[in-house]
Amino acid sequence: MKIERFNAIVDEQVQRCLTVLAEKGKEYSLSDDRLDHFKDAAAEQDTTPKQALWGMASKHFASLNGMCKNGQSDMSRWLEKITDSINYLLLLRALAEEELTDEKD
Repeated sequence: MKIERFNAIVDEQVQRCLTVLAEKGKEYSLSDDRLDHFKDAAAEQDTTPKQALWGMASKHFASLNGMCKNGQSDMSRWLEKITDSINYLLLLRALAEEELTDEKD
């Protein structure tokens, strides 16, 4: 793959991630704390917000694993699962940052 095509794919993916993060943020966050649904899930499961997030993200990683093994050819499915997986990692980064800086809202 030529570098220009690769860069275009990366740029499109990053924009897709930002769009989905914004859309899902409106859907899932019930307060001004963007991470509140992971904290709520953690409280319900008697675990940490990072562990709750990881449980949610694991189904996407498992799905991608199956898609790689089984030769998935539906690009819309690839885009959905890859975007969600990247976004879970970005949200995990935010939870880790919040924990380290103790700036809980």
